[in-house]
Amino acid sequence: MIAEAVRGATAPSGRQVELASAEQRAWVVEVGGGLRAYSVRGRERLDGYAADEMCSSARGQCLVPWPNRIRDGRYEFAGSSQQLPLTEPERQCAIHGLARWANWTVADQAVDSVTMEHLLHPQPGYPHTLRLAVEYRLDSDGLTVRTTATNVGASACPYGAGAHPYLTVGTPNVDSVVLRSPGRTRLTSDERGIPVGAEPVEGSEYDFRRPRPIGKTKLDTAFTDLERNNDGRARVRLASPGGDLATTFWLDESYRYLMLFTGDPLPDVSRRSLGIEPMTCAPNAFQSGDGLVTLKPGESLAACWGIEPS
Repeated sequence: MIAEAVRGATAPSGRQVELASAEQRAWVVEVGGGLRAYSVRGRERLDGYAADEMCSSARGQCLVPWPNRIRDGRYEFAGSSQQLPLTEPERQCAIHGLARWANWTVADQAVDSVTMEHLLHPQPGYPHTLRLAVEYRLDSDGLTVRTTATNVGASACPYGAGAHPYLTVGTPNVDSVVLRSPGRTRLTSDERGIPVGAEPVEGSEYDFRRPRPIGKTKLDTAFTDLERNNDGRARVRLASPGGDLATTFWLDESYRYLMLFTGDPLPDVSRRSLGIEPMTCAPNAFQSGDGLVTLKPGESLAACWGIEPS
């Protein structure tokens, strides 16, 4: 169903779309087309936010046409220099794309699924037109999120996509959470969060390829060279200390990069949950080109991630 979340007032995240399938529930919102909440058997699997709250710390937001940061908000494409608004002024960066505060519309809906759409018009810093669609679907395998961008403009455009859910297994903080993550290589970054190099995780505190507690490790770290299963998916698994609750996050082959974030500098999420951010390109890809896709007129790119609850 679609309903106003606050009686007599418009919710800060706009209209709310409830999805249901067996013991699963999810809430998708109009603002940014984001995922506000997801629960299984009455237990929250996302560290989301309430219907009467504004989204903070990018929780559940869709990050297009780029994820993460662009240094100084400047880049060159097709021989033209562009300047984006510095939406992270403290680091002088443009962060997390252009669509996360826009109004999205419900294009298709069923009890267990919804597709949200948004037409991104040309604007200063990004003079391109994209038709964006995000499908959320619940079934016996859990939650699947499919993001599709189509260049409906007259010229080629740079593109990247990401998402920003924070996962929880019910612990008061992430220190005791047992984490398995597929990253074999991490990107080293400067004080602004811009990649400056890459190194293997082998033997470091960032190696979570074998399950172990997060402990005191601070993560605001991008990984690549992801281990994948035979189905092409890379998987991140979180488990409570006793193993009574576990959640698996997966990302398909379109997502070549993975950000893990313990939220330490952000009071509302600080070490309370783990941000798991699939990215089709690296941070600062509009400058570096690492993983950046060029969409020609009429071309589309689809990327999928999901959550498999135990």
